[in-house]
Amino acid sequence: QVQLVESGGGLVQTGGSLRLSCAASGVTFSIVAMGWYRQAPGKQRELVAVITSIGSTNYADSVKGRFTISRDNAKNTVSLQMNSLKPEDTAVYYCNIRSRRNVDYWGRGTQVTVSS
Repeated sequence: QVQLVESGGGLVQTGGSLRLSCAASGVTFSIVAMGWYRQAPGKQRELVAVITSIGSTNYADSVKGRFTISRDNAKNTVSLQMNSLKPEDTAVYYCNIRSRRNVDYWGRGTQVTVSS
């Protein structure tokens, strides 16, 4: 059974930094991509950043230059370093992994709140 456990969320002031981490366990297949999504109240879940097994990355325009995604293929972990945080970054952040069969697995989410 695949489990994704996120950590590192919390409350931070505008301009501050947080680092999110996600550890995947029970994975018996090749992971094509690992990523982070977020969902703010009343809004749809959106992609924040994704990184493939070969290290290619993609970021939402709103976080480019501020957030950095990284992964450890051997440990099945993915991290998101978030700098220069803004109030509009406030959301629940979800870890995601995708298999070669395009099956998505999700963590339960971690709250990030940026105060103005």
